[in-house]
Amino acid sequence: MKALVYGGGQLARMMYLAGCPLGIHVRAVDVNKDQVINPISKTPAKVTLAEAVDDADVITVEFEHVPEHLLKLADETGKLKPGITAIRAGADRVKEKNLLASLDIPTSEFRVMSNVSELPEIVEQLGTPLVLKASRDGYDGYGQWRLKDKSDISELSLALSKLDLHTVPIIVEKMINFSREVSLVGVRSQTGEFAFYPLVENHHHEGQLHLTIAPAPQITENLQAQAENIFKKLAEELDYVGVLAVEFFQVEEQLLVNEIAPRVHNSGHWTMQGADTCQFENHLRAVCGLPLGSTELRSATAMVNIIGCGSFSRDMLAIPGCHIHWYGKTARAKRKLGHFNVSASDKATLSSRLLELQKHLPEESFPLLKSLAENLQ
Repeated sequence: MKALVYGGGQLARMMYLAGCPLGIHVRAVDVNKDQVINPISKTPAKVTLAEAVDDADVITVEFEHVPEHLLKLADETGKLKPGITAIRAGADRVKEKNLLASLDIPTSEFRVMSNVSELPEIVEQLGTPLVLKASRDGYDGYGQWRLKDKSDISELSLALSKLDLHTVPIIVEKMINFSREVSLVGVRSQTGEFAFYPLVENHHHEGQLHLTIAPAPQITENLQAQAENIFKKLAEELDYVGVLAVEFFQVEEQLLVNEIAPRVHNSGHWTMQGADTCQFENHLRAVCGLPLGSTELRSATAMVNIIGCGSFSRDMLAIPGCHIHWYGKTARAKRKLGHFNVSASDKATLSSRLLELQKHLPEESFPLLKSLAENLQ
């Protein structure tokens, strides 16, 4: 089988690697150039985009911000999985919020702002503190602002006045006093079968995911069931095929959706060592019409992102259960260059292995690792 992936980053790379044992040949598309590339070497393929689209059995995406002309091209073939509606919802917070509202799925109270003059009235309606998010193209903390008090309205309005809010509106959300962020990665097959990985706990620094713990500590059956029911609502409404990630804020025993990602997801990288079938293989199985793989947990696992730091020894590979996944990128600030997966039979052993990992890494690039490892004990 042949799969074409829109996007040429690390997620396409990992889909390629997962596809090889299955006999699925994966090509990628540099969506900035409309150019077909090898997902590993990034070298141009000797085929045109039109030829690759025609040759593919299935077309999928590694990220949701795909140019509209490419989405339409794939959609017209009938090969695009997940479908265009799901991808558009993941790319546009207005569409995403409206989808959640239409399904009565709990999320933060919000307003859509298309003119900065609307901000004072929205503040009166929602109160403070507020978080403001660009409806498109914002990720890893970019395209976000905070409003802590009404006295900050003038300063924030001045900053936002430089933006074209008619083209890219802003979602203004009431800030939620949540205890933690968790996420659910699941998969739906072409025949409507579901499979779910356990809820995981995510930890961010400066707007970027730095570390994921799987399974999330102290997850009740009620929380897992809430997450799976919300996933099913979304997937059935969208006639979804493939892996979908749903991020939640936990407030006591309730989960509120923060956002959805219609693709394989950073918080699911732990599955490469920690689950029977990784998210990349399960995504390919789903979109190619193959039986889904087991999502059974193999071991407690922590995924640690390598961000902006390309210079360290590999001595940590002597730690039992420690695996490195390198993406082959040039280092620069805030760029995800790879990740570690560290697995263990129990949380106490996982804690000790993460503390050992921390000794091999510069603290400034891994600021959360030591404290989170100690908290697992």
